[in-house]
Amino acid sequence: MKTKSLLLLLASAVLLSTVSCNKQQAPVRGAVSHKDTYQQAYVYGFPMIAAYKAMYQFNVDKTNSQYKGPFNKIISDAQVFTPKDTAIVTPNSDTPYSMLEVDLRAEPIVFCVPKVDKNRYYSVQLTDMYSFNYGYVGSRATGNDPGCYMIAGPGWKGETPAGIKKVFHSETQFGLVIYRTQLFNSADINNVKKIQAGYTAQPLSAFLHQTAPPAPPMPDFPAFTEDAFKTDFPKYLNFLLQYCPELPEETALRAKFAEVGIEAGKPFDPAKLSDAQKAELGVGVKEGYDAIGKERDTMGKTINGWAVGSAFGDRAFYHGDYFLRAAAALAGIFGNDAVEAMYPMAKNDGAGNPLDGSKHNYTLTFATGQYPPVNAFWSVTMYDSKTQLLIENPINRYLINSPMLPTLKKNKDGSLTLYIQTDPPSADKKSNWLPAPDGPIYMVMRLYWPKTEPPSILPPGSGTWQPPAIQVAQ
Repeated sequence: MKTKSLLLLLASAVLLSTVSCNKQQAPVRGAVSHKDTYQQAYVYGFPMIAAYKAMYQFNVDKTNSQYKGPFNKIISDAQVFTPKDTAIVTPNSDTPYSMLEVDLRAEPIVFCVPKVDKNRYYSVQLTDMYSFNYGYVGSRATGNDPGCYMIAGPGWKGETPAGIKKVFHSETQFGLVIYRTQLFNSADINNVKKIQAGYTAQPLSAFLHQTAPPAPPMPDFPAFTEDAFKTDFPKYLNFLLQYCPELPEETALRAKFAEVGIEAGKPFDPAKLSDAQKAELGVGVKEGYDAIGKERDTMGKTINGWAVGSAFGDRAFYHGDYFLRAAAALAGIFGNDAVEAMYPMAKNDGAGNPLDGSKHNYTLTFATGQYPPVNAFWSVTMYDSKTQLLIENPINRYLINSPMLPTLKKNKDGSLTLYIQTDPPSADKKSNWLPAPDGPIYMVMRLYWPKTEPPSILPPGSGTWQPPAIQVAQ
């Protein structure tokens, strides 16, 4: 699937009939199938809808348990994510998050970061509505010194204001800025809170002490339901495309989508479709989702049962590979570029058999001196494979990471074994227990700021360091 791109599919598609579109209703067309177009649009829109789910639950729906606060305001969590956090799949539980959902329609947003101790990792990841990563601030990208930066929306062409270190340009009018601040242990949380309090954001006019431009009215955000990932997806995609100005490289693709009524700001009511058209839409969605799942399950290179690759980046990184972009969102939206973090993922043991906590206990052993090579820190996190969410467990432990090393028990030869199982191990092993679900297991290893010199996990899939195999306990 990686060799496919929607642009290639577009080039090879043959249109067999003309299409007209009623401005007030759904598309009006003949009986010729446009199933493939629906499939392409679904794959294209999948990560955008996943990003919208997070935005709606975090910043729009005040009744939602995931609600955090309004747009253009940094909201910080004074704890790491737990099983109660469900707006995004495969969240990390290493770093308390701070989040800023920017609305760039009226003017740019200026965000400032404080000085952070050189021994503490932090990162600020800038993502847009496509789920592209278009910029970074933090330990790796800019260092731990204080500074102010600006995010400008589509079409902004002003001069860089005094006091701004760098201007980042977003292709979309809305976007999520994700702050990750390293937490060393539970006693360290007050230090993290102080750093979070130093993260600030304000409109450019406020930064310059000028009169603010008129604010556009807030959109009528469609209520998010899981049907957005099903046959309702065109309605949501049409809404989102209003805030994603068309770029030259997508002109032909957008034109093709418009032929089936998928167009920025246009209404789309599946109930207006004929039975045949509804069938086309349904098959297109099913085939699209299956293709995304297949791409996710084959991402990267399998090394000792772990999938090791790179699936997150900016527009240039994907280079038109919308299948990879969608698969990355399905695996865990808002992942980092490989230089910021690597994410080996495992659903199988070293022998290639599915991980299942109801059938086996497992071990993961790092040989002496062969921990994941990083400039910051590493972790191994446990998820329920069915939901890709953190799991409830009796000790509220969702991961084991390198800051925990002083509390873990080493083997006589200096190696470290983690015990991956549903029930507690014997007392002498309990310090190294990573609780597993009573069913299919999904594990993610995180290497924050991976080293580039050997041994290294970089380049993805061909580095000199390889994650050790998960093995059935003997």
